[in-house]
Formats: sequence, structure tokens, C-alpha cells
Amino acid sequence: MKILYALQCTGNGHIARAQELIPELKKYAEVDLLTSGHQSQIELPQEPKFRFDGISLLYDARGGLSYWKTAVQNNFFRAIKDVKKVPLEEYDLVINDFEPISAWAAKLKNYQNILGISHQASMLFPETPKPERKDFLGEMVLKHYAPTKENFGFHFESYHPRIFRPIVRQAVRNLKPQNEGFYMTYLPSFSDEYLIERLNETHVDWRVFSKSAKEIYVKGNVLVYPIDQTEFLRSLGKSEGVLCNAGFELPAEALFLNKKLFVIPIKKQYEQECNATALQNLGVDSCSELNLRKIQEWVDAEHYVKVDYPDQLVAIIKRILEFVNSSEGEIIEEIRQYNPVRA
Repeated sequence: MKILYALQCTGNGHIARAQELIPELKKYAEVDLLTSGHQSQIELPQEPKFRFDGISLLYDARGGLSYWKTAVQNNFFRAIKDVKKVPLEEYDLVINDFEPISAWAAKLKNYQNILGISHQASMLFPETPKPERKDFLGEMVLKHYAPTKENFGFHFESYHPRIFRPIVRQAVRNLKPQNEGFYMTYLPSFSDEYLIERLNETHVDWRVFSKSAKEIYVKGNVLVYPIDQTEFLRSLGKSEGVLCNAGFELPAEALFLNKKLFVIPIKKQYEQECNATALQNLGVDSCSELNLRKIQEWVDAEHYVKVDYPDQLVAIIKRILEFVNSSEGEIIEEIRQYNPVRA
């Protein structure tokens, strides 16, 4: 059996999940990797067989989604050409983590054996928390950016039988959390200059991880690091709290490690507004901008949110294969032939 795992590489969360899912999938099938997007800073789980630029969302210096940059700095004509290059006929199943090139290739070629497995897919279920004010454009992006007929999702809680709790990386599970009193920040949608200037107005130490920094440097009470997986994990484990955008993987990892958490959703990005709503329902602090008064109140408070994120990786893979079994008997028969013991 051959599986094409299609991975969105805008941001690091999709890759972090793939680092766990792909090795487990390889116990059942041959897996090739397709990637698109260009803003990740962590290592891929394996060398891609297909690599496309795709369509990436871009931001302004103050943390908002920039429609202008997104329109100008993406090559939509090349993306359309890339859609035609995906050899879907070579694969028995496509697993799509919010990746547009393979998703649109499947849609245009009427390829049926594609399964959406992503955090964004969880937003398609009506049970997931949403802001009171709906965003029509945001809903359209979630539905049509990487369209798939059937979906499994990941979220902070299991709001639906097809929504799993977060896959926490083994590297994070292996950490021994400590509290060395500093606060860790990963807000790549803000410029370093704006972020450092604002955080220097607080009275605690910060470790800021920057997508643009080339070396470690200090400005006031802010220590800036380039993105480095080893140092990132070390700081995550030793921090008192985490200030970050309202993404999915990093907030989930911070909660798993019982760290104080404060999130700022990226402006004009509906998915993050939905995440902030879900986190607020759990008791996590949030605001719509870099509000120093609220952040200082959060720093001064002893506010921790308890979650239960057990290691369910094997169960998740089996649940997905059971679904394929019920939908496509021929596919599961190939799985049995490939690995009769585990299938």
C-alpha cells in the first residue's frame, strides 16, 4: 500500500504533528511526503518526494494577517501548474494536513481516496467552539483552502467522535518541566523590534524566539534566540509561562507541561480566533493585541489550566484505518497484505 502524506509547511505545527504520525504510518504502509509552504523552522520527518511553494499566509509587523502580502508574494499561477503535477494515480490513499496543492489536485481529478487530518479540519465540525461574531471569509478559507470530502480533526478537547485531542510530540513528553522564572515567547507574526520594545516595559525576563534573528542577543530584559529546536524545547520545559499566538500545537504543548499560557490570536485569521475562544472556554488568558496591562496581570497571577492529553498515537492511527476500512474495503485489504499482524 502506498500513502501520500501531504503536509502544509506554513508554520511549525503541521510538521510537529507529522513527526509523530509518519513513523507510525510507516508500520502499515509505504509513505511518500509532499510539502508546500515556506515558513517553517523545524525539520521534516523525512525528505519530501514532492516539494511545492504552495500558498502561504503572510503577516504585517503588528501581528495581523496581510492580505496584500499574501496576494503579492504568492505565485498563484505556479500553484495552479503544480496542482496538475501531483501523480495521485500512484497512491492508494492521500492523507492531507491542510495542504492545498494535493487537495485541489484530488478535487479536480475526482480522486476519492483523500482524507483530511488536521487541526483546521476540526473547524468544519459544528461542535467546535467559535467566536460569537462569525467571519464569512474565514469560514470559506477553512472550507475551501484545502478541500477534502472526509475529515478527522485535532483540537484542545474531543468535541466530536472524529476530533482527537492533541498529538504531543515525544520530545515534549520526554521533558522534565521546571520553573526557572522566565517567560517564553513565540510570536512570529510580530516584528522583533515591536515585540522587544513592548516586553521591555514589563518587570520579568523574557526569552523570545525569532524567525528572523541570526544569533543570540540581549536587549534589556529580553533574550532573543534564533529558532532552534533544541533550545526551543529546553526553554519550553524550563519556563514559567508561554506567551504565543493562538495557534494549536504550541498552546497544547504548554498546557500539557502545565505552563501558564497567554495567547494572542493573529488579527484577521479566523482559525486563531476560534482557537482563542476554545482556550478561553478552558480558562486560558487571551487578548486581541499585545496588551501589556493584561499580560502583566497574567504574569503576576498564579493561573494554571489542567488538561489531560494522554499518548493516543497508536489508537489514532488505528481509528483512521478503521474508517478507511469501513469506507474503502480494497484499501484496507492492501494494508493487511502489507502488514497482516498490525492491520
